[in-house]
Parts: sequence; structure tokens; C-alpha cells
Amino acid sequence: MICHGQEDGEHAHCTLAEEAEHAVGVSAFECYQCGKCTAGCPLAAEMDWSPHQILRLLQYAAPELEEQALRSLSIWLCLTCEQCVTRCPQEIDLPRLMEYLRQQSLERGLMHPQGRDILAFHEAFLDSVRKHGRLQEVGLVANYKLKTGHLLQDVLVAPRLLARGKLKLLPQGIKGKAAVRRIFERLQHDEGKEE
Repeated sequence: MICHGQEDGEHAHCTLAEEAEHAVGVSAFECYQCGKCTAGCPLAAEMDWSPHQILRLLQYAAPELEEQALRSLSIWLCLTCEQCVTRCPQEIDLPRLMEYLRQQSLERGLMHPQGRDILAFHEAFLDSVRKHGRLQEVGLVANYKLKTGHLLQDVLVAPRLLARGKLKLLPQGIKGKAAVRRIFERLQHDEGKEE
């Protein structure tokens, strides 16, 4: 990988933005800070750094600012709804970049504390689909609570939902459960090849 400002034969440290561009093909440097991504983001008000500010942190190419981006809650709140891509005059694929930043945050041990709960929910959701072929809500919640330790949080909600018939205790069977399981196995196999 060739990094910005690198001379021939010289080894240079790549910035996070350069690493991201090489890994996922998204350049933070194409952003000219119009703010349209932030204006359209449904979660911008909840973020510690708005989407265009995350791009700006990467553009500065300063290690302490890159670390702020990786420690941010914003990268974990991104829904990957692609509203930002739709509005961006440069068509920057910000969701793809956010996913890369999440991976780097995890690998470098810089994950925001609330990001751990978001990741636990994501894993619990995928575990449920892998096991049952579809989402099974009670299993999802139980798995999430075990992963996070939030065992008593919202504990009084479940009985009301069960009483109203909104939750089923047992998973519903579906046709094609084996096909869904094979999709997960194939993805896991392909992921092993990349490493």
C-alpha cells in the first residue's frame, strides 16, 4: 500500500484514512464538508461526532484525532441506512467507511462502552437467525442480556408482551432453516480464507 507523501523506497506510516481507502475503497478526502450527510442522518442528534465530523477527523490525519474517531459512539450508532450516500454530492459511501472504523475500533481495543452493547445485540440477533432460520425474540433478548449482563433491565416488559401475545416463548419453525444455516457456514468459511 502506498501512503500519502511516501517517497520511493521509503517506508511511511499510513493514516487511518489511507488504510480505509485501501481496504474498502472509500476516500475521506473526497468530502468537502457540505454537511448533507449529517442533515439527513436519522441518528445525528444522538452522535458524539456527526457523520461529516468523523470524515473531518480522518482528513486531519493526526493520530490523536483518528483515535477520537475510533473511540466515538457515532461509528456504532450508524444504521447503514445509506441516507448519507443518497444526499452526498461526492457519493461517499459513509456506511462502508463506518463499518471499517468499527472493525478497527474493535481490533485496536478502542471501542466506545456503549458500542459493546450494540455489538452484543448484533451478535445475539445473528445467533438467533443462524439457529432458528429467523428471529426468535425471547431467545434474542435472553442472549443479549447474558452477553451484556443487563439481566434486570426492562424485566417487567416481557410479561406484558407475553400476555398480549406479542412474544412467543418457543421459536416458530420455518422451511429452509438448513439453507439459512448453510449461508452462515459459507460466510464463516469465506471469512476464514481472507485471514
